[in-house]
Amino acid sequence: MRKSMIALLLSVMLMALGGCGSQTAPDKASDPKKITVTDMVGRQVAITGPVERVVAIGPGALRLYCYINGADKVVGVEQMEKDNPTGRPYLLAHPFLTELPVIGPGGPNNAPDPEKILAVKPDVIFSCYTSDKTAVDELQTRTGIPVVALDYGTAAAFDPHVDKSLKVIGQIVGQGKRAQELIAYFERCQQDLDNRTKGIADEKRPRVYIGALGARGTHGIESTQGKYALFAAVNAVNVVDETGKTGSFMIDKEKLLEWNPDKIFIDLAGYPMVKEDYSKNPKFYNVLSAVQQGELYSQLPFNYYWTNIDTAVADAYYIGQVIYPEQFKDIDPEKKADEIYQLLLGKPLYAQMAKDFGGFKKLTLP
Repeated sequence: MRKSMIALLLSVMLMALGGCGSQTAPDKASDPKKITVTDMVGRQVAITGPVERVVAIGPGALRLYCYINGADKVVGVEQMEKDNPTGRPYLLAHPFLTELPVIGPGGPNNAPDPEKILAVKPDVIFSCYTSDKTAVDELQTRTGIPVVALDYGTAAAFDPHVDKSLKVIGQIVGQGKRAQELIAYFERCQQDLDNRTKGIADEKRPRVYIGALGARGTHGIESTQGKYALFAAVNAVNVVDETGKTGSFMIDKEKLLEWNPDKIFIDLAGYPMVKEDYSKNPKFYNVLSAVQQGELYSQLPFNYYWTNIDTAVADAYYIGQVIYPEQFKDIDPEKKADEIYQLLLGKPLYAQMAKDFGGFKKLTLP
């Protein structure tokens, strides 16, 4: 009887010790387990963790992954990521990415390369090639590797599709808390921008225009957007919205003379084209009130292999300050940009972006 009691006590002690030794942090992907997620095209995808090797393909997929989990587990990148890292903060923060093996050409008009992806042996493939569910299934079948479709939506910033994509990535790599942190931060920024500007009387809102926006390449002043997300974020009066159009399109330059906005923003990627056009036709520009009054302002380009959300949000704060200086008098746009880059990518990157493009400032012509 005594021996059996001793044995029972020893067994209980071992179970207790075993229970203590097995405890892990609640949000880590270090233990092998099967995770099932619903991706952004509605597919149920099962992944067996821990996920230690990752590739991200298609416009913007690598960026979203870097926001959640840094870059240490990335084992290959598309050629599009190597060709020109300028203007892509996630590559500035993680320059070694451009030295990794090539897993395909990349780009919105190119299909993934299953053989090159297989060569780097990833545990999961994050994909922003989401327009064709059948193609995503086919890639998973051909590689035998779970393929998780992500999506940016259509807005330059504050699109709910991004929030959902971040959650999916967080689930898979054990960074759910990180995903929630970023989503909450974006929500705070969106609410902050709206709260600062929604109560302004209509007669105190300058009429504004954004030109030289990138859209499958760089363009001059006639390239713009209707319902422009960054203007909408600060409740700006976008003169283009009277057309009823949404998204990117080219205006007739004479229409800009008709609108004659109070303030004009120029995307810095297209600024050289605007200056070149000015040299050919200065009379057109010099008629504009914004040019006459020195109300021409920059915007950091954010559209490189889809949207650099960090830069877009930083732009929204600068735009807000330009349009409504009193409501944004406590904001230093450069410091705000670095706050955003630091949170999303772990490094203050505004100085490098300003060096590459020119930074937040008034512009002059020529």
